[in-house]
Amino acid sequence: MILYHGSDKIIKHPALNKGRVHNDYGQGFYCTRHIELAKEWAVSEERDGFVNVYEIDTKKLKLLNLNSDEYGILHWLTLLIDNRSLKAGSPIAEDGMIYLKKNYSIDISDFDGVIGYRADDSYFSFARAFLSNTISIAQLEQAMYLGDLGIQYFLKSKKAFELLIYHDSVTVDHLEYYPLKVSRDKKARDDYSHITGSLNKEEVYLIDLIRRDS
Repeated sequence: MILYHGSDKIIKHPALNKGRVHNDYGQGFYCTRHIELAKEWAVSEERDGFVNVYEIDTKKLKLLNLNSDEYGILHWLTLLIDNRSLKAGSPIAEDGMIYLKKNYSIDISDFDGVIGYRADDSYFSFARAFLSNTISIAQLEQAMYLGDLGIQYFLKSKKAFELLIYHDSVTVDHLEYYPLKVSRDKKARDDYSHITGSLNKEEVYLIDLIRRDS
């Protein structure tokens, strides 16, 4: 499998135990199978970047796939809560986080990596909205399923890093790809607004789950 990593630098030898600790799934190396998305991740408003290209045999790895039938959107959200610095903001959100951790936590310590959604600014706002009870589970799922370009591969084990083979690095022009990055984020937010434009009393909200559990 070919994986791409967008960065402000060329990374021929990704290092284990580097990177931000409070990231989506913890400290590790985040990649995508979509080179165009990696190009957007690589740049900022004022800086060019690089897409680093790797090959890896994922059949030799134990990967947790959050998009499999075994897991649902609440497992993804709970894993995000466990790793991101997320403040509850309200008593109901705090109760919701406690409920999710009690019922949907996943121990990823024995896995080499995780396949799941990437919680960039727009996706992270969807999660906050669910915790605040302003969108339902169904609306959260719709928002997450807007496109598979949000899927990322998170590598975390020594074995995974040893199997990662560097191939090449491609320079990315920020003048071309930063506007695409902004446009993608805007579209996600616009689609989200369309999905969540009305309150559906028949759908299930986080507060409903908490009440059932009490």
